[in-house]
Amino acid sequence: MPAAVTAPSPTIVLCTLNARYIHASLGLRYLLANMERHGSASLRQQTVLREFTIHRPAQQVVDELLATLCAAPVGSSCIVGFGVYIWNVTQSSAVVRLLKAQRPDILLVLGGPEVSHETQQQAIVALADHVITGWGDVSFPRLCLALRHGPQPLMKIIPGVQPPLEEIALPYAGYSDADLAHRVLYVEASRGCPFKCEFCLSSLDKTAWAFPLEPLLEELERLHGRGARHFKFVDRTFNLKVEASVRILQFFLDRMSPGLQLHFEVIPDHLPQPLKDLLRQFPQGVLQLEVGVQSFDEIVQQRISRRQDNARTEANLRWLVQQTQAHLHTDLIFGLPGEDLDSFARGFDRLWALGPQEIQLGLLKRLRGTPITRHSLEFAMVYDGAPPYAVLQTGAADATTVQRFMRLARYWDLIANSGRFPRALALLLDGPATPAASDDDGGASPFRRFLAFSDWLWESSAQTHGFKPEALLDWLFDYLLTQRAFPAETARAALRDDYLASGARSNPQALVGLLPRREAAVAKTAPVLPRQQRHALVQ
Repeated sequence: MPAAVTAPSPTIVLCTLNARYIHASLGLRYLLANMERHGSASLRQQTVLREFTIHRPAQQVVDELLATLCAAPVGSSCIVGFGVYIWNVTQSSAVVRLLKAQRPDILLVLGGPEVSHETQQQAIVALADHVITGWGDVSFPRLCLALRHGPQPLMKIIPGVQPPLEEIALPYAGYSDADLAHRVLYVEASRGCPFKCEFCLSSLDKTAWAFPLEPLLEELERLHGRGARHFKFVDRTFNLKVEASVRILQFFLDRMSPGLQLHFEVIPDHLPQPLKDLLRQFPQGVLQLEVGVQSFDEIVQQRISRRQDNARTEANLRWLVQQTQAHLHTDLIFGLPGEDLDSFARGFDRLWALGPQEIQLGLLKRLRGTPITRHSLEFAMVYDGAPPYAVLQTGAADATTVQRFMRLARYWDLIANSGRFPRALALLLDGPATPAASDDDGGASPFRRFLAFSDWLWESSAQTHGFKPEALLDWLFDYLLTQRAFPAETARAALRDDYLASGARSNPQALVGLLPRREAAVAKTAPVLPRQQRHALVQ
């Protein structure tokens, strides 16, 4: 009998720390897929992928990396490629520090957005042997070849080569059966962005580049055939090239099946009729559209080089809410240069009136390399020096206002975006003020009304985290009665309906005696509805 073929022991490890297990690294899978095309077959055979989460202790991560490389003797040119992002740079730095202390002979190569700019200022870069900035699909395999076979690279910081997209091997075969069963699958039809919004790293791109469509659709077909049902497209502008968007949407419409979930990031002011015709065909629970509005203030938009037709944005959002069953996740950013709380409030009210299921309230961050820094002096922008580099204060919003906003954003996510309290939220934001209501409840402004509630909740509870749904319900009841002077029956009826619809099964104080009796065994096993399903109940 012929001797069994033994696979080479791994000597190259592709590694990153994901925010959560459910996230699967698309970047590492690109590197793995291109190890043979732009390196060699032997390199690919010796390369493995290892993913962890930011919650794993650094020493545990190092121990597993060293165990992966245990068959390779010291001095055998082992390589660890590490993906570094804004959300994992602190934890990655701890891992890298320990790894180099225990095995200084291991060659450490860093890549990713966080280490692609301002490299001289970063401690993690100082610990690395090489850093690839920008695109790594081609450059990482070539660097591995050079490190193994020469000539040895002369530079520590290596600018990544950007090849034509048709020369990049697609990574989707790298998703395992476990990935398909338990994780979000990240896919992309294009890279780059033609827009120049100065807070975004994509503003550094000159344009957007589309992957050849037919090979991509073939890969999506294979994933779907293997059972994949949760696809998240990471394109910055999915609906930029309408012909490709239409083909991809039709692909999924033709393969509609239980459990299918699709996520796209779309430009809010670009929704041609062919896209509308397809979007309205998707059933409830399938489509999630992320829509970056960011600001409705035209002066601020011009200042940060953001091109957005506000009237068309409003019309498109209204159409999506009224004519489709898509779940809309819209974004606003606080702290942009020159925008104060009043301007932001007007933009929020304008967006709220359109009826999206979620409004994500974010705080401006100074991502490394972004041109937003050019406004720092003129608009007195002060940023945190530690990740995620959030703005601390501006000339238009002092530190107290920024902290006030951050509390509001946290409460908004718990109460509004969670979908747990739609009827109570309607009372809170849109219900009529009564003569006994507080004079500072914000009048007719939904934002000001929620800000008043946020200030009251902070003063009353002194916490922004650790709330149970039952505790939030009781706080809402207290506020609606004491600060907004709603009749107790009105507040209780809204909160009771919200609580029952959410699937929760405990006993808030405000609803004692108003909830149907349940058997203990049922109460323990009753499911809590997922976030999107809670929103869908009130559409």
